[in-house]
Amino acid sequence: MSLSPYSKPLSAEDAAHFLRRTAFGATDAQIRALAGKDAREVARAALNFPALGAGPQPTPGNPFDPQSGATPGAMIQLTRAGWLYELAYSPTPLREKLALVWSGHFVVGTDKVRNGPALAEYLRLLRTHAAGRSFAAFALDIARSPAMLRYLDNDQNKKGKPNENFSRELLELFTTGIGHYTEDDVREGARALSGWGFEGGRGNQNYLETPRFTFTPRQHDDGRKTYLGQSGNLTGEDVVRLAATHPQTATFVARRLHRAFVADTPDEGAVTGSAETFRRTGGDLGAVLEELLSSAAFYGSRQAVIRGPVEYLAAALRTLGQPRLDPKQLVTLTQTAGRMGQLLLQPDTVKGWDGGREWINDSALLTRMNVAASLTVGKAAPEVTQWPGELALLGSERTLLRPAMAGLKPAQRTYLAFISPEFQLA
Repeated sequence: MSLSPYSKPLSAEDAAHFLRRTAFGATDAQIRALAGKDAREVARAALNFPALGAGPQPTPGNPFDPQSGATPGAMIQLTRAGWLYELAYSPTPLREKLALVWSGHFVVGTDKVRNGPALAEYLRLLRTHAAGRSFAAFALDIARSPAMLRYLDNDQNKKGKPNENFSRELLELFTTGIGHYTEDDVREGARALSGWGFEGGRGNQNYLETPRFTFTPRQHDDGRKTYLGQSGNLTGEDVVRLAATHPQTATFVARRLHRAFVADTPDEGAVTGSAETFRRTGGDLGAVLEELLSSAAFYGSRQAVIRGPVEYLAAALRTLGQPRLDPKQLVTLTQTAGRMGQLLLQPDTVKGWDGGREWINDSALLTRMNVAASLTVGKAAPEVTQWPGELALLGSERTLLRPAMAGLKPAQRTYLAFISPEFQLA
C-alpha cells in the first residue's frame, strides 16, 4: 500500500518543517508563503527542477571554477567550495539536497578521483537524476562515469583478470543490499562488466583533462553468465539493469530516502509503502519523492533527523537570508565541515556517511558552536540586524527559548538558536 497523503492545508509550522527537510532551511517570509497551500502541490513545485545549464556551476554568480585550480589539490578545494555555494545559494535547494544524499549512496572519493572534469560530470549526474524518472538509468550513468570507474576499479576489470570491486558494491551498497545476492552473482557480474574503462585524464599532470568512457571488446568476457537468476551472454548494461530493477532494490532505495527526509530510524511500514510505489512506477524517483514529501508520514515526523555538518552550514546561511560571504570564508567552511565529519566528495568509506547520532560528539558540538559564532557574532560575521524568528530558526512558534532570549541583540539571539538542540534537528 502506498503512503497516505497529508490532507490538511499547510500550517506555518508545516511549511517550516517542509523547508527544513527539503531546502535546509528558509526565512520567515519564505515559510509563510507556503502556509495554506496543498501539500502535494508544494512537493511537486519543489521537485520541478529547471534544466541544468552548460556552465561549470549551475548557479550564476558562483565564484568557484575548479578548472582554474593550479594543482589537483586546489582543483578539489574549488570543487568542494563550489558545491557548498550551490547548497547554500542555489534556487533549487532540493536538487542540491538530493545530490548530497546520492553522493552518500553512489560514493566516490577524492582520494582516488583527482580529475576536475570527472568530478564535475559526477555532480552533474547526481543533479540530473536527483529526482529522475528511472533509477536504473541513474545507476547505469553512474556506473559508466569515469569517476566511478576509477574509484571502484572497474577500469582494471578485464577478461581473464577480473576485478570484482564495482560488481560487489553495485549489489551491496547501490541496489539490493546484503542478503539478496550470492558470491556467484558478484563473480558473474564482474565478468559482464569487464572491458569498461575510460581514456584521458589520468595522472596528476592531466587533472584538468576530460576523461571519456570506453568499451574495449577484446577485454570483455562475452561468454554465457547467470546473474540474479537471469542467464545469457549478459553485458555490463544488463547486470546494472538487473540489479537496479531487482525487487529488493526498491526497499533499499526507499529506506535511503526515508533516512534523508523522514527519520534517522525510519518506520519500516512507511518504507514498504515507498518501495511499493518505486516498483509500481518502474523506479521513478520523482514519483516516489512527490508522494513521500506530501505524505502523512513525512508531516508526522518532526525533529527526527540530525542535521549533518553540511546541512547545518547550509541551514544557517539560508535561515540568515543567504548573506554573501567572502569566497575564502566558504572555502574555510568546507574545511570546517570536514572537521565536523563530512568532507564533501570524500565520505569516510564506500558506504558513505552513517549519519544520525554519528554526527554528534563533543568535538563536533564544539566546532558547531564556533561556526555559529563566526556566522553571527564574530568579527567577519554577516551583519544580523533582524532576528530571523523562531519559526525560521526552530520550526515552531511555541518554543521554550523565548524567555532566555528576551533582551538580547538579534545576533546574540541567533547565535543561541544556532547552538540549540532544536536547530541541530530537522
